[in-house]
Amino acid sequence: MHYNSLTPEEKQVIVAAETEYPYSGEYEDFFEAGTFICKRCNNPLYSSQAKFNAHCGWPSFESCFPDAILEELSDDGRTEITCANCTAHLGHIFRDEGFTKANVRHCTNSLSIRFIPTGEDLPPTINENQ
Repeated sequence: MHYNSLTPEEKQVIVAAETEYPYSGEYEDFFEAGTFICKRCNNPLYSSQAKFNAHCGWPSFESCFPDAILEELSDDGRTEITCANCTAHLGHIFRDEGFTKANVRHCTNSLSIRFIPTGEDLPPTINENQ
């Protein structure tokens, strides 16, 4: 089994760990009810209830689903976040900014995620080892 196909732009963000331009992503100012999944492997990452407008140019979430995300300190001192299933680059996590009660912001690239509206079935998560 193989991961979902990606566009060249998606590969730059998801595989090469680059960042999309601020205010360019489809989910930055998007607030419908549903679930955000990893674009590469369909792993459920965020509930729309965790999304908030941080006015930063990227979709922001105050929490993720349990065990959905891995964190790793990068060479530039920021904390990178990746999908726990396929290690797709999602963005960065910031703490102690005061935006929400959780005091956490998952700053996520729209190119790394896909939205599934409430009421639609989530696609199965793709595991490369299957």
